[in-house]
Amino acid sequence: MARAKRSPSTPPPEVPPDWKPRARNREQLVEIVEHLPSEPGVYIMRDRKGRIVYVGKARKLRARVRQYFNGHDTRMFVPLLGRILGDIEAVVTSNDKEAMLLENNLIKRHQPRFNVKLRDDKQFLVLRLDHKASWPKLELVRNITQDGAKYFGPYHSASSARHTLRVVNRHFQLRTCSDFVLAHRKRPCLQYQIGRCPAPCVYEVDEDAYTEQVRDVALFLAGRHRELTDGLETRMGDAAAALDFETAARLRDQLRAIATTLQRQDVVATADLDQDVVGMYREGGKVEFVVMHVRQGKLMASQRYGLDGMELPDAEVLSGFLSAYYDEAPLIPDELLLPLALAEDDAAPLADWLADKRAKKCRIKVPVRGDRKKLISLAERNAASNFATRRRKRDDGEAAMAALAKRLRLRRLPRRMECYDVSHIQGSDAVASMVVFVDGAPDKSSYRQFKIKSSGARQNDDFASMHQVLTRRLRRGLDDEDWALPDLIVIDGGKGQLGRALAAMQDLGVPHGDEGVEIVSLAKERRFAVAPSKRGLDALRERETETETEATASPGQALADYVVETADADQGGGEVRPERVFVPGAKVAIVLPRGSAELYLMTRLRDEAHRFAITHHRKRRGKRALVSVLDDIKGVGPATKRGLIKHFGSIKAIKAASVEQLAEVKGVGPKLAGVIHAAMTGEEE
Repeated sequence: MARAKRSPSTPPPEVPPDWKPRARNREQLVEIVEHLPSEPGVYIMRDRKGRIVYVGKARKLRARVRQYFNGHDTRMFVPLLGRILGDIEAVVTSNDKEAMLLENNLIKRHQPRFNVKLRDDKQFLVLRLDHKASWPKLELVRNITQDGAKYFGPYHSASSARHTLRVVNRHFQLRTCSDFVLAHRKRPCLQYQIGRCPAPCVYEVDEDAYTEQVRDVALFLAGRHRELTDGLETRMGDAAAALDFETAARLRDQLRAIATTLQRQDVVATADLDQDVVGMYREGGKVEFVVMHVRQGKLMASQRYGLDGMELPDAEVLSGFLSAYYDEAPLIPDELLLPLALAEDDAAPLADWLADKRAKKCRIKVPVRGDRKKLISLAERNAASNFATRRRKRDDGEAAMAALAKRLRLRRLPRRMECYDVSHIQGSDAVASMVVFVDGAPDKSSYRQFKIKSSGARQNDDFASMHQVLTRRLRRGLDDEDWALPDLIVIDGGKGQLGRALAAMQDLGVPHGDEGVEIVSLAKERRFAVAPSKRGLDALRERETETETEATASPGQALADYVVETADADQGGGEVRPERVFVPGAKVAIVLPRGSAELYLMTRLRDEAHRFAITHHRKRRGKRALVSVLDDIKGVGPATKRGLIKHFGSIKAIKAASVEQLAEVKGVGPKLAGVIHAAMTGEEE
């Protein structure tokens, strides 16, 4: 008997507490399938531990799922189903489109093993223009909201988006200041002085002329250059005839800016509409997608996505990609060009869903000839080229891992590497980072941050911090399958740090070496002010061996002591001690060759851990500083504090605000405004 039907608004939990597999072989799965409903909806496949491994949608659930077990499905992952699945559940929906929405939500929530998941750490960069605002301005944002504003993009990089923003600010003279500054400025800023803003904050400005500029900006960003240039040329001629040469010169500069922009863009089509062109290239389970954004016949930008472990057929992979991509896309085009046809169950709900998101029909086409077919061919060539580049990078990663395993005498290839670093200032706001490389490349979705726990206000013992972090991470690895232990742990430091990391492993009973986790430490390059003698270096190595293995020693303390002791020696020259790798059980550190792929891989991993730790530390320190200033003011509670920060944006702006301006904030009356002003400026009330 099939599982009870659920409402689409209440998706199933990841693993129900009382869950038990109903099937342990293919025959039992087939029996479950025969009891599935024939209505539209979503089917959920669980493995024998209850974890969701695949989510799909169908117009007729039983007929679609039956295809997996009737012997006609040749997909590579289908034979696995009989070995791994423990149950198949169904959620009935009212129609295909509702099923598609539920499928998207479940995939985003559970990240199933066999579904398409886009790993794109950045949100889309878009430009926002709100026509309803007082004196509209153009701004760069990452989130799109249904606020009635116009959004332009997406842009493939921050530099591209900011270049476009600079062009607009230089030639179209819209304000760039915030709404708060606009309302409170008393005299014009530098942008007015250099002729890039008419200063509506302090001067009388022709609203019709400003609105015309806003309309020109919208045409420029939408790629409607022909319409824009025709209008500008007409207005330039009218201004020249009226002897208004200043306006004519400004319009001339705008025309030149548009001409320059056009020269930089590739004209790839003649259609006067917005198109997204999807290219796809595949080898086995590895798939590369390219989405080209063509606006008014000009190629504005393109984005690429690489997927691995895709066992589904091409049409289903493409459908899954489109659902994931347009679920977050800022703009839906007039026309979507695809390299192959989707299944009927997928094409119709996708078209309806895109039309709802756009509030206007989006045509989905699979061209076979003409300009549209040429666009598809261009996108597919780009996808194939990107795939080849990605494969070379993967091959380079394999070579670097193999070389590293050989140099460090590792028992296996370090496919998953984790590196840890601790960051603090004299013990305050101590944090640690964990960065992960998979097959030689960063896996940012697996990065983690740790707040160092301490009995006091400060934690200034790096050894104790590293022991704490490794203990917490390893314990999670023993208790939670999703925190599987890595092949190699890299510690930033010398023998002392390595000793503490080994102690953490021993405390938890985690073996290292053949039967467990490989672990090493990477000591940074060190520079000597003077060149030590051979006798001095021998003493240094002996001292490092004796002291750096002790828990109380600081990493590199022997080196620091030696440099101090020999600072007055009359010796010329100097020496650079290269980066060294300390391995458990070895007295002498391993020096990886300069310029080698294995050294590059190790230092890249270490530097990424350092960057991630410092970023987290700065955020915590900044947040604490911001909070502490306002927390010290009597009468300012959490709600008032949030209101002040939201209204002014920064502590600097709050300090600069007058008592009257502070009193405008909700929850802040004249009396409290006076208290805040006095506390922030250090003046007596």
